[in-house]
Amino acid sequence: MNTDKKSSNDSKKLVVFFSHTGENYNVGYIEKGNTRIIADMIADATGADIFEIIPEKGYPKDSYNECIEIAKKELQSDARPAIKGDVKVEDYDVVFIGYPNWWGNPPMCVYTFIEQHDWNGKTVIPFITHEGSGMGGTDRKIAAACKGADTLTGKGLAVQGKVAQENQASAQKSVERWLDGLGMNK
Repeated sequence: MNTDKKSSNDSKKLVVFFSHTGENYNVGYIEKGNTRIIADMIADATGADIFEIIPEKGYPKDSYNECIEIAKKELQSDARPAIKGDVKVEDYDVVFIGYPNWWGNPPMCVYTFIEQHDWNGKTVIPFITHEGSGMGGTDRKIAAACKGADTLTGKGLAVQGKVAQENQASAQKSVERWLDGLGMNK
């Protein structure tokens, strides 16, 4: 038996996420982002610490179309927008990474965060919000970016943003079932 590996209940966990507030597709103007809602549920259920990735230059809140134009330009240029603050990922065993699925990619500020850290020996678990595209292969992109991590591709959680906003009881059940399946509830 390998006693060097911590059990999921003994491991130190972190939920890292990016979430957009303001005008959003399919849910209107929101004060709390779709991904934030799911991130809070995961942190509460696992006892994880939580860190929000915040771009230094925020996305427009009053126009979803302006927001996606900026985000699309960042994606096309492979930008790495500066972010505010940081958390020492290296102090954690398990890191949940959450984001909205934008054109089959995490927002570029998520890559900014990822590339600032050493992922060797970490377990990375992606979760997303979306409006119909599901995981959309973003888990494989996270796995490629988190070099040295054991990324649970194919085991991430995808929750529709409209469900996160308008049916939180259903979203909570999805989070709990998912975490139970991973053996990650506290």
